[in-house]
Amino acid sequence: MSRDSDNATAWRLAGSVFGLERHEVRAVALSFVYFFCILSSYYIMRPVREAMGVESGVATIPYLFTSTFFVMLFVSPAFAWIASRYPRRSFLPWVYLFFVANILVFYALFSYVQAAGISVVWPGRVFFVWISIFNLFVVSVFWSFMADIYSKEQGRRLFGVISAGGSVGAIVGPFTTSLLAERVGFENLLPLSALLLLAGVGCVLKLRTFIGSGTDQQSSAPEAPLGGNALAGITHVARSRYLMVISIVSVVASLIGTALYIFMAELVDQAVDGANAAARVFGIIDGMTGVLTFLLQLLVVRHAVRGLGIGITLSFMPLISLFGFALLAVNPTLAIGASLQAVRRAVGFGLSKPTTDMLYSVVTPEEKYKAKNFIDTAVYRGGDLTGVWSVNALLSSGVGVAPISMLLLPFAALWALMGLWLGRRYEERDGSGDYDRNKLL
Repeated sequence: MSRDSDNATAWRLAGSVFGLERHEVRAVALSFVYFFCILSSYYIMRPVREAMGVESGVATIPYLFTSTFFVMLFVSPAFAWIASRYPRRSFLPWVYLFFVANILVFYALFSYVQAAGISVVWPGRVFFVWISIFNLFVVSVFWSFMADIYSKEQGRRLFGVISAGGSVGAIVGPFTTSLLAERVGFENLLPLSALLLLAGVGCVLKLRTFIGSGTDQQSSAPEAPLGGNALAGITHVARSRYLMVISIVSVVASLIGTALYIFMAELVDQAVDGANAAARVFGIIDGMTGVLTFLLQLLVVRHAVRGLGIGITLSFMPLISLFGFALLAVNPTLAIGASLQAVRRAVGFGLSKPTTDMLYSVVTPEEKYKAKNFIDTAVYRGGDLTGVWSVNALLSSGVGVAPISMLLLPFAALWALMGLWLGRRYEERDGSGDYDRNKLL
């Protein structure tokens, strides 16, 4: 009896802290490992991308962002075409296997140019563009898949815990690269990245039996193709005010995030001397971000969404941006910029991202895959493109960090209002009555 009592106590604790129910443990554990695999795979390669950006020359980075955006405009309809013609259970593993093959091609290419003494500049530029697409695609497909597996109620409870798997991967990946890159060569880390992504495919194969298992899912048969056409992601966004506002939020969030990224490069360049000191600053920021993100995803998301509602939870990030950029406008120092960067990224990954992905649990299966993928890739990169060129143009014309920060404040305020609006529309589509409507206003 004592053992049964201890088990019951442990399950009550798991339910209270993590929102888990006993029958969900296998699926959640697989989802956690799946997200860990794809993000650790990406974060092993991300420092290689940054190195390739430096090799290409800092002045070329806006052009690399531009190239990424235009490639995305072609790739997103291609993905929608595949989703229209093949069942989700069939094409999801192949999406990841395609990227595994890409990684191995880059491994062979970098190994060849290193051995032959050829410059890595042009292969590096191609890799920079490719990995920017890789990151958005594999994460977007992951969350579309999660919205297929879990019901709306489960998503509110479990997406934070599942997101924590990605946070662990985002800590393990760069640590692995920093530990091994100089010892084995950056190109020899790519097979490890491919192996992790292959492990993610194994999780997909096990998890796809759960597709449509949520009783309140708007799910079509997972054995059937989604139908529609290659441009359905674009047309769904154009016809839906709900999806259009999500798109606008994505652009504004990307614009503000890119602006802060450029500000940090400027502030670090002014405040510290040498690459080692700069690397130390960015390492501290990444470390703070990783720890804060993990804690928010594991312990806070579920309680914020259930206690405050989707709308208020979505408004945290723009309100923090509003406050942070106001401070930066008054006192544009590295300390304020670094603190804002760490807190924004932690809240973004820890609260905003899982909460935003919950918004797709009340749309159709075709919108989950096609519209979400279009928003997460082409639209998001469009925001990057707008941010990198506009902020660079202002800085080049002599406008400083402080006045540009002031210009961003209305965008942050608009973002907060749109978050509250999305929360209300989500609740209306959900119809569950789980939240107090007054809390969303």
